[in-house]
Amino acid sequence: MSFSLSEREDTIIALATPQGVGAIAVIRLSGKNAIKITNEVFFGKNLENQASHTIHFGTIRDGEKIIDEVLVSIFKAPKSFTKENVVEISTHGSSYIINQVLKLFVRNGVRLAKPGEFTQRAFLNGQFDLAQAEAVADLIHADSETSHQAALNQMRGGFSSEIQELRNQLIHFTSMIELELDFVEEDVEFASRDDLRALVERILTIVEELILSFDLGNVIKNGVPTVIAGKPNAGKSTLLNALLNEEKAIVSDIAGTTRDFIEDEISIGGVIFRFIDTAGLRETTDTIEAIGVSRTQEKMKTASLILYLFDLSDTDLVEINRDINKLENLGVPFLKVANKTDKAKENISKELKLQHPDTIFISAGKKENLEGLKSRILELVNLDKFRTGNTVVTNIRHYDSLTKTRESLLDVLTGLDNQVTNDFLAMDIRRALHYLGEITGQVTTDDLLANIFSKFCIGK
Repeated sequence: MSFSLSEREDTIIALATPQGVGAIAVIRLSGKNAIKITNEVFFGKNLENQASHTIHFGTIRDGEKIIDEVLVSIFKAPKSFTKENVVEISTHGSSYIINQVLKLFVRNGVRLAKPGEFTQRAFLNGQFDLAQAEAVADLIHADSETSHQAALNQMRGGFSSEIQELRNQLIHFTSMIELELDFVEEDVEFASRDDLRALVERILTIVEELILSFDLGNVIKNGVPTVIAGKPNAGKSTLLNALLNEEKAIVSDIAGTTRDFIEDEISIGGVIFRFIDTAGLRETTDTIEAIGVSRTQEKMKTASLILYLFDLSDTDLVEINRDINKLENLGVPFLKVANKTDKAKENISKELKLQHPDTIFISAGKKENLEGLKSRILELVNLDKFRTGNTVVTNIRHYDSLTKTRESLLDVLTGLDNQVTNDFLAMDIRRALHYLGEITGQVTTDDLLANIFSKFCIGK
């Protein structure tokens, strides 16, 4: 989805609030003629004579026919979201009214907006850079405190300013090296190679920290896939129900009740966890249950965290140690959760604490020590870096550009080690600048913009 120069001159319109019946709906227009065209169908004050950032009551009419009583907000360029003239019409939330208003404006020369076109215009008009534009979509879809905070920080330019500072430092050295190419016969050095090495190493340190932050950023943005696993009747479904505070999963004393997996989300400490209740792990001749066990094993391999439940009323230490060894070989972070403390066999809890002091003891059925379990779960996510205000990368596109930047900077260091000529050094630095510029949109293509903004909703 790309826009021609003529399309960028169009006045566009879209419903900015969700589809469906509601108390009100907001219809948004943007473009040079947005206020003028609205004024032609609005009966009230002359909108073209009103100040920016004002709201006006009146009616929208199709000829003599009144479609609705509305409030019209006007924002005059460049003091608007898109830096164009913007109008927002608040109507009643009837789908009939919305459609009548949209059709009226289309007949008057306004074009229906494409997905993300308002935000793309804001980017193209210099309201913010590409990373900030992407953060708008992240902010809309944020469903937890941490994802909201990460998107807000990026939208306000925290990440962009850090990338821009890195580019500025590299640009200075590139210009000095390229200047040397004009004086190659004089053998003049405008850029100290030691200073260049120190700069590249310093930037590499920052870039690598940003790359490493993506694991945390991905957790913040998409949630933590957390598998609840264990033997049949260990209390997995009971734990899921207790964490969700609802009867999501069927609970039964009959082993093998859960044949597939059940999934739901819960926010713990501002982080979304996607808990997955799985089939009990055991050897079985039941074909359907065997499929469930196989799926459980696959889910465990791809999880970010495993809560492995031991039934204290029906498990011995030999079996527990055998399961722990299997989990350690799996290579996925896991918590040892001893369940049914109220029914524990004599001495097993004491022995388990001695051999595995990091075990968490709970009773899912009685909802005992669930807060302690949640605290331990949060410890493994490690949000300290995020909460201290450090920049966290949450976007896979940014992560990809940063890894390519790192490769280019490593090539610069290799070139310095091998004393390559200035033109090769300049080429590697320009590649690093290119990939950093891709993040903020200083280097871009129509295809890239089309891919990014096509994922936005129509009215944004």
